[in-house]
Amino acid sequence: MITIIIVSTVTLMLLVFFIFLFITENQRRKTVHQKEKKIIEFQFQQELLRTQLEIQEQTLRTISQEIHDNIGQVLSLAKLNLNTMEIDKKEELQEKIVDSKKLVSKAIQDLRDLSKSMNTDNIEAIGLVKAIEYELEMVRKTGFKTELNVEGNIIRAGPQKELILFRIIQEVLNNIIKHAEAGSIISTIQYASHQIRISIKDNGKGFDLTPLNEKTHSSFGLGIRNMNNRARLINADFAISSSTGEGTEVVITVPLNNHNL
Repeated sequence: MITIIIVSTVTLMLLVFFIFLFITENQRRKTVHQKEKKIIEFQFQQELLRTQLEIQEQTLRTISQEIHDNIGQVLSLAKLNLNTMEIDKKEELQEKIVDSKKLVSKAIQDLRDLSKSMNTDNIEAIGLVKAIEYELEMVRKTGFKTELNVEGNIIRAGPQKELILFRIIQEVLNNIIKHAEAGSIISTIQYASHQIRISIKDNGKGFDLTPLNEKTHSSFGLGIRNMNNRARLINADFAISSSTGEGTEVVITVPLNNHNL
């Protein structure tokens, strides 16, 4: 009888001990999970802020170049027309007035186009497709042939996702302008119920992807890894395919759900 009581007591104590361990471990895991979640949320917000600042910086560079290369020249031509007008030469005067009106109208339209990409809030307001369209228009003015194809019904991915996506696309386009030696850029956005697939393809010189698989810290590798890391932040897949002389294609696939950021 005493043995049974002792065994029962020990068993009960062990059971209580294991229950206590289970509760303690469960609480520890829950605490660790909450801490990791807070760290991830903090890192995401930091990346989001960095993305906003980079977009603004890129926009300012674009504005500066656009004003210098296009708007400034257009207004200079309009000024030249006004300065060389001679009242007594009516036919020539009328022609210069018409030309000046066209030049000023073009300058106004170019300024309106620039204003559409002045800040990151605009991306949320107009959506990813329009933002990409305006960005390609800016690229086209630098001498590239651009094309944008949209397939399926447009679905908003959420303001934060679209902001990060837009920055990745900006980086891709910037790389094409600087390094690809391309003449044309074809962008395709495919909408499905479960995902958005964005493809950006150029007809440039292409490059060898081998260095990407090496653990180097070259600016070349870091730039692409940075875009890949940003894609992972929003659970997107980032893929790049290229070969020397065959151009380059970047594909970003973004899953859609009911909890878009």
